[in-house]
Amino acid sequence: MKTREHDEVALITGASHGIGLELTRRLLSEGFQVIALNRSGFPEEDALIRESLARRRLRVHRADLSDFESLRRALGAIKASEEKIDVLFNNAGGSAPELTFSRQGRELHFELQTVVPYVIAMELRELLRKGALKTIVNTSTAAFDMTKRFDPDALERPASFKQLFGPYATSKLALSLWTREVAPLLEGEGIKIRSVDPGANNTLRKGKRSGLPFFVKALMKFFFPPPTQGASRLYEAAFGASRDLSGVYLRKDRARDLPFREHGPRVLEKVRSIHEREFAAH
Repeated sequence: MKTREHDEVALITGASHGIGLELTRRLLSEGFQVIALNRSGFPEEDALIRESLARRRLRVHRADLSDFESLRRALGAIKASEEKIDVLFNNAGGSAPELTFSRQGRELHFELQTVVPYVIAMELRELLRKGALKTIVNTSTAAFDMTKRFDPDALERPASFKQLFGPYATSKLALSLWTREVAPLLEGEGIKIRSVDPGANNTLRKGKRSGLPFFVKALMKFFFPPPTQGASRLYEAAFGASRDLSGVYLRKDRARDLPFREHGPRVLEKVRSIHEREFAAH
């Protein structure tokens, strides 16, 4: 049966593998147009992806999202070529195996998973305002449940590193905190924003070093569901029962309380300052 195509447009970061790829495939199969903002290319053997690329239902922009120069070029191309965006999925991320810093000098998880989603959301606000759905979904995690101490001023240059439960978890918590804080501002423009835990998914990739502890990798390989589950949770966060809510953090399709909410204003202040000083001013 042929898919009924329509003119709703979704932008997905990290769309070429794992949860992002499964979300891309689902949206394309449901007739969406998809703008992909990736560092890497799509699987060449995927027939749906090939057909969608040929018909320009899938439009790809390549960038290293943690490099502001590369990101600025890609966002400029998107703003020059697209008329609107209905849904923005800030999904790109992953866990690094050791302490790593971005080109701008900030810890990589914080840059990629806290700062960059804010930058992309702010830079694409005009296109989102032109869309019908006007929705932003930020991919978060439940890993921050293990966080015992949270200092917003240590996010850029942490004193120590722990796989998964260190900078990865705190950067995702910071993402959900600024999502909560910025929601009233965006609601004034008709834009709704939510963060969502996609759950545990088997996203291991051959030949790529993972920042997961060895016991988590073993569990992931044998017991975690495929990334279609995470894609389904992102999809439901955008279009499901919570579609009219803004600022919430969703886990298993339900709004949950965030820890360290008192630090939300400081996190938002930090990402807003970085965007205005280092990105928008250039």
